[in-house]
Amino acid sequence: MVEDETSLAGVLGSYLERDGFETTLIHDGLQAVLIARDVDPDVIVLDLGLPTLDGIEVCRQIRTFSDAYVVVLTARSEEVDTLIGLSVGADDYMTKPFSPRELMARIQAMLRRPRTPREAEDQHHDLRFAELKVDVQGRDVWLGGEPVALTRTEFDLLAALAQRPRMAFSRRQLIDHVWGQTWVGDEHLVDVHIGHLRRKLGDDAAVGRFVRTVRGIGYRMGSGA
Repeated sequence: MVEDETSLAGVLGSYLERDGFETTLIHDGLQAVLIARDVDPDVIVLDLGLPTLDGIEVCRQIRTFSDAYVVVLTARSEEVDTLIGLSVGADDYMTKPFSPRELMARIQAMLRRPRTPREAEDQHHDLRFAELKVDVQGRDVWLGGEPVALTRTEFDLLAALAQRPRMAFSRRQLIDHVWGQTWVGDEHLVDVHIGHLRRKLGDDAAVGRFVRTVRGIGYRMGSGA
């Protein structure tokens, strides 16, 4: 829990501990990066307005060594802040003020995500789209024989598309697959993560080799050609 408002951090920390989490409270951005290396957390709740390093820079640095789920907290409701935060690898966001119980529900939903889509439970082969290979069971991705480092959310989105390559998914369907059916918020969250995924795959949105935009609906898997 990285939050410079000590009273809020204490309240949220208490809720987390009541839900069974081992919790570390941090009030400083630089310290957050250092402790994340040592603790290797499953989930990081990260305020954007922090001393020494702001939350966006903290998230960027943490993403160089950790695939922990990151939930961004912000008192600023402007869309640009949300989009910038997600573009450096945050998985979800909440705008203050919010209910601590809602935050707990978001975190629990993240941790309940199946590490592979349900449709993949009985499938053990790699999925191939030209030079792109997706190992759903092993959670590995290769492009042209080179590994591609994805966040958990980016991988979950790619796996959902790859498992049903002929299906055009709406944003809501992808949210249900990846964030869960109880998730409530701006569905353009999907667009931010798809954009980040495309950049890592070297995929031009206008071409859609691997992730195609289906106008008026959402997204589907591309053939790789």
